[in-house]
Amino acid sequence: MKSHGFDFDLFVIGAGSGGVRASRVAARYGARVAVAESSRIGGTCVNLGCVPKKLFVYASHFRDDFEDAAGFGWSVDPPRFDWTQLLASKDREIARLNKIYKGLLDGAGVTLFESRARLVDRNTIALSDRQVTAERILIATGGKPHLPTLPGIEHAITSDQAFHLPSLPRRIVIVGGGYIAVEFAGIFAGLGVQVTQLYRGSLFLRGFDHDLRIELAESMRRRDIDLRFDSDVERIDRNPDGTLTLTLRSGDQLQTDLVMYASGRTPNTAGLGLTEAGVVLDQDGAVVVDAYSQTSVPNIWAVGDVTNRMNLTPVAIAEGQAFVETVFNENPQKPDYDSVPTAVFSQPSLATVGLTEEAARSQHLGIDVYKSHFRPMKNTLSGRNERTLMKLVVEKQSGKVIGAHMLGPEAAEIIQGIAIAVRAGVRKVDFDRTIGIHPSAAEEFVTMRTPQS
Repeated sequence: MKSHGFDFDLFVIGAGSGGVRASRVAARYGARVAVAESSRIGGTCVNLGCVPKKLFVYASHFRDDFEDAAGFGWSVDPPRFDWTQLLASKDREIARLNKIYKGLLDGAGVTLFESRARLVDRNTIALSDRQVTAERILIATGGKPHLPTLPGIEHAITSDQAFHLPSLPRRIVIVGGGYIAVEFAGIFAGLGVQVTQLYRGSLFLRGFDHDLRIELAESMRRRDIDLRFDSDVERIDRNPDGTLTLTLRSGDQLQTDLVMYASGRTPNTAGLGLTEAGVVLDQDGAVVVDAYSQTSVPNIWAVGDVTNRMNLTPVAIAEGQAFVETVFNENPQKPDYDSVPTAVFSQPSLATVGLTEEAARSQHLGIDVYKSHFRPMKNTLSGRNERTLMKLVVEKQSGKVIGAHMLGPEAAEIIQGIAIAVRAGVRKVDFDRTIGIHPSAAEEFVTMRTPQS
């Protein structure tokens, strides 16, 4: 599908997960493709998101593992943690992944411009040292952390800076109630930091199953994380000794060494020349697209977090793939957002697929809810007071499982497999007929027999 008169058939702005997938596949279909990236290859997920965050979760969990070992007969010397060593190991892994991503683009024949890009018009892209033209353009610039406007906000950091702290603070206040805030609360607590988490709502992780949210809050408090709901910051002041004072809207004050805001992300569209090229943005700055990821300008598309549809890395990849199939392979595809599994790498972790109990009831569906609440086998000897919660939401009329939810160790690994079954339309009777693997936590999903509501 060669475009005569243009430098490229496709120009992609942003080399994150969605942009890289679209670039590689389009090139494989014979298109002349270029991609521009002003930062490191791989986007937020590889450099400042999923990958380093999961590595930090692993690091923070060793504290529990060392404590648990005694219950199994191990004598462990008092462990010591080295933050700088973790950072160095993390940076080496990220550099390795950057190299792999760059190699994938090179291997596909994609031209990489390590430069900021801006639209001059619907077919022209300005780079740092030149202008190029393309018949089609894909915007895949992702999102960025949002900071509210309040006095002293310049003293706060975001998750971007959390991955590069020169040293661990003794105390930290994390502001936010989404998955990033919850995950970093567990990370810092596991690394020995005194953690307070503030959220303006009555309970964090809005949109996830209510029972799991309550159970997670109780578990985090058992880990000495100070959760304060219905709380919001009015101002931040730096003290002469370098510490910080947070004044809350309630009038209460908190003393801390570091404040991290994880109160949402916004589409990264500023300075791209989108509106000048005629691309419509919504009130939050997200690129408005149709079901095929096409913008208001017919030759410009957008995928990933910049569209603010479903902000998950695998979804961005799927959107990039669907875009290429539609535009370069004469195989029109819409991204499918039905029953997308997701996880929060909290401690313990949380994972879900399909409808929550609350969402099903709000749709006036007749449902049965099955629950299993138990202490993980590992903790019977470790002595740790951990709990696992599993739920199935079943539509009464059809018997189909329309939601599966879990809070507990390896929740993401277990729910990923169940998500395949839910997507395939599995019924509760199919769960009942399946033999469990014993002893395992996962077997509880096939042994729940009595609906609880």
